[in-house]
Amino acid sequence: MSLYVLDTDTFQLFQEGHPLVIARARAVAPGDRAISVITVEEQLSGWYAQLRQAKSPERLAWAYRRLAATVRFLSQVQIVDFDESAIRRCEQLKKLKLKVGKMDLRIAATVLERGAILVTRNARDFKKVPGLQIEDWSA
Repeated sequence: MSLYVLDTDTFQLFQEGHPLVIARARAVAPGDRAISVITVEEQLSGWYAQLRQAKSPERLAWAYRRLAATVRFLSQVQIVDFDESAIRRCEQLKKLKLKVGKMDLRIAATVLERGAILVTRNARDFKKVPGLQIEDWSA
């Protein structure tokens, strides 16, 4: 069995109930799909930014509701660590000057270290990473 790690964009589609992503996710055992802790960081950072930018009580309440919903959703998902081996792999990838963003490179290193498959719509960037297997569940 393979481990499928959803990148942040695909995880967002999963949260929002994208029909194709949901169908593919249901075809995989829950223990065989995960997200990286980098995705957790990106999700929470986004909501923290919304909270800081909220100018009205309505917008602030909305941002807190979405933050709470995100935390509840995250609590139901397997999260893989960006551990020392993934950090070392990321450093090796940086030396290749792949022109891939920092967070995407961290996700890629995490996936590579686990011998997993990355689920992403961002083939343009991730295909630059040597040895990284990718699938797009949204198409």
